[in-house]
Amino acid sequence: QLQASGGGSVQTGGSLRLTCEDSGGTFKTNAVGWFRQAPGKEREFVSAVSWSGEDTAYADSVKGRFTISRDNAKNTVYLQMNRLRPEDTAVYFCAASRYMGPVRPLPLYNYWGQGTQVTVSS
Repeated sequence: QLQASGGGSVQTGGSLRLTCEDSGGTFKTNAVGWFRQAPGKEREFVSAVSWSGEDTAYADSVKGRFTISRDNAKNTVYLQMNRLRPEDTAVYFCAASRYMGPVRPLPLYNYWGQGTQVTVSS
């Protein structure tokens, strides 16, 4: 079971760190991704990390501002979000893929946690 946390409300330029904890050992050998969904919009890919943590992928909109990492000893994946913008406002979800590499397509993720709200005000 995946549990996302760390959301909150910040001003433009602020930072947040999201945490995805795996209580069931779901993603020890799986890629983990972060997705987000803004009101009225489809869920979109944000970032992903390979099972080992060595390979990562980012959406163009967050590249250079967000950093994904994982600590397999703690069964935890992090998303450090810096220089936040109002357009980053969304519910953020973490998910585990059946693949080992940092894949992007949403259908390749089959274990989902509940979301955590991120709100960035101008």
